[in-house]
Amino acid sequence: MNNTFGQQFVRGTVKLDRAWQISQELLAIASPDGTIEAVNPMWTEVLGWEPHEVIGQRFVAFTHPDDLDATLVAFARIFEERLVVPYEYRLRHKDGSYRCFGWTGAFENGMVYASGRDVTRDHEREAILRDAQDFARLALSAVGGVGAWTYEVATDLFFYDADIADLYAIDPVRGPSGIPRVEFLANVHPDDQVSLKSTMVGGLSVSGDLELEYRIQHPDGSIRWVLSRGHTYHDEQGKPVRRTGVGVEMTRQRQTEEALRQSQKMEAVGQLTGGLAHDFNNLLAGMMGNLELLQMRVARGRLDDLDRFINAAQGAGRRAATLTQRLLAFSRRQTLDPKPTDVNRLLVGLHELLNRTVGATVAIEVVQAAELWTTQIDGPQLENALINLCVNGRDAMPGGGKLTIETANTWIDDCTGQERDLPPGQYVCVCVTDTGTGMSAETIRRAFEPFFTTKPIGQGTGLGLSMIYGFARQSGGQVRIHSEMDQGTTVSIFLPRHDGPAQVDDHDGEATLTESTDGQTVLVVDDEATIRHLIDEVLDDLGYTVIGAADGAAGIKVLQSSARIELLITDVGLPNGMNGRQVADEARRLRPGIKVLFITGFAENAAVGNGHLEPGMELLTKPFTLEALSTKVADMLRKPGHS
Repeated sequence: MNNTFGQQFVRGTVKLDRAWQISQELLAIASPDGTIEAVNPMWTEVLGWEPHEVIGQRFVAFTHPDDLDATLVAFARIFEERLVVPYEYRLRHKDGSYRCFGWTGAFENGMVYASGRDVTRDHEREAILRDAQDFARLALSAVGGVGAWTYEVATDLFFYDADIADLYAIDPVRGPSGIPRVEFLANVHPDDQVSLKSTMVGGLSVSGDLELEYRIQHPDGSIRWVLSRGHTYHDEQGKPVRRTGVGVEMTRQRQTEEALRQSQKMEAVGQLTGGLAHDFNNLLAGMMGNLELLQMRVARGRLDDLDRFINAAQGAGRRAATLTQRLLAFSRRQTLDPKPTDVNRLLVGLHELLNRTVGATVAIEVVQAAELWTTQIDGPQLENALINLCVNGRDAMPGGGKLTIETANTWIDDCTGQERDLPPGQYVCVCVTDTGTGMSAETIRRAFEPFFTTKPIGQGTGLGLSMIYGFARQSGGQVRIHSEMDQGTTVSIFLPRHDGPAQVDDHDGEATLTESTDGQTVLVVDDEATIRHLIDEVLDDLGYTVIGAADGAAGIKVLQSSARIELLITDVGLPNGMNGRQVADEARRLRPGIKVLFITGFAENAAVGNGHLEPGMELLTKPFTLEALSTKVADMLRKPGHS
């Protein structure tokens, strides 16, 4: 529809005339579905949008996401009440900022007519008043020392009263006369300087309230916690001119809170170890009992049906390994092997397994975002997380239902980042939604606790969601749950974007015991004799020559010799002052290009480079199967060497 300012716009009996053009309020005409049919020149004056950029769009495209639900409710009232008195919501400026408007709407001749008054300045004035009231309340209710401060933006100086000068460890003589901001920041604890600077800079860019907490290093050697609340004032041109506020010493409160946290931590540790002991004792009983029965059968010469006891013991061992892995994941201490990953491609490979896992009564729909970003993660761990979520979703739909797995590219801004405990930036989001029974607010609050489960006894360990939470946090991301009773649940995993292409796994086929083709030599460094001898037995049977060493020093002596060695296998955690990474680094110095396989049974991820291994270095987590070991060794020795 052609709608040029100055022309008449005819819709029924309504004409856009001179009053339309000179109005100081936003005027708009919209169809019943919310599509904007006409706007007056103030849209360009106040919000920067040209008419052709607005007309044809639904008004929700310009509405602040937090105001959307209330706005849609108010819009629906227009059709019932014919005239709706002012209701407020924020519209997006072309520069990305938002301004608040008070709207009046009416429905007539099949169209919606709306007038919006800019109330942004009103809210700013209210904020100033509210700020002053907050300062007064804060000062009156504070337990520790309180002082007032002013930051003059133009001169880059802080001004303090006598009380706060002492709180900030500032010379009380110089304090009231002002000190440079740089000198003030020099007193701030180094770990808090970056966040404080970021908050200060952000507070100067827009008008509004400011609240932050940080630590001050006092000359007497003590660390003092400070809670500051302030307000930024701008001139008529929108430039920041000053910021006023108060500072409250919160050291005593922080000490009390830390003591409480420590008490809660010990209680949680007790709960965790109790649940762990219960589950591990059951698994150990299964392993030890079946091995004892196996020993008795062999001693009596009854060699039939031995596989039954062997399989039972192995099954208990695998479950123990899974339990350990989940505990490490919850504590963010598992050893990850992150690689640039295309989550869409991962889902394609996982789809068939998920269908078999959840059964025929549950339909799975996968919705993949176009041009999904790459993320740096441990792919198998994400697969385990998605399998866990789909199993949970299936269990929440005993009568059947639908699971939806969706991927998306997501931007996290400062505000959302604080809410979700994530740094601002770009993330890949993977959501799993079920149509099941939903979760109560109390269940959501406790969902990530280890051993917490709402399933019947024997049907859940209570470690699934805690493992997912630990994996996401260790990967630099987050997990969020949204659920409504009897409506279903959505679990969203946020993973940081990786700049670069995804790595394609060119290994295909199932793992098998792979024999050596030319008798390569492998050096095994592990302080646990049983592990060392196990690797020796397996690789020796496959045709490899194996040299063993009990610690790093012994391994280095072998590397310094003239022995031919193609591969170094080393435990990460070694005794006697030299860990596996240090052994590998010295091996690379002595024999450039030697391949290194790290093996670890616990969380020494930092020792191997926090997932950033050099070319020719790989990782295998204990406990591992013989097939996994032989395949890993064969794959590494087949690849070209590195120098």
